[in-house]
Amino acid sequence: MSDNAATIVRQLFDRLEAGDDAALDELMAPDLVNHAAGPQGRDGWRLILDIIDHDLGPIEVEHHAFIGEGDTVAHHMTITGVHRGSTMPLLTGIEPTGRPVTWTYIHLWRCDDGRVVEHWACRDDVALLAQVGAWPR
Repeated sequence: MSDNAATIVRQLFDRLEAGDDAALDELMAPDLVNHAAGPQGRDGWRLILDIIDHDLGPIEVEHHAFIGEGDTVAHHMTITGVHRGSTMPLLTGIEPTGRPVTWTYIHLWRCDDGRVVEHWACRDDVALLAQVGAWPR
């Protein structure tokens, strides 16, 4: 496996989308620092993915770009799904609508020694809330 950061992040998502549960264990550090709100570490990331799947799944992912420089990768992506649950903090108190949703992100990932070790995110939460009828309030 190449230790190029963009290759590592792309491989992580390719393997996850193919149903390879070992991808997180092999490509994400157990003590991942998640600078975005939410649980920490590899197990925290696993929980985040499970919550997204529960609330919006099954999802489809479109990767617009993986742009790497040194140990850091900018990753622009969009997920589509259906609002089936509201267990994620963003959707707390919102009754599931059954509406189709599209949620766009820009992630920043930092890799070290062949694994993702840090994560930041900028998500279009307002657009997601608008699609489920929760914005404006």
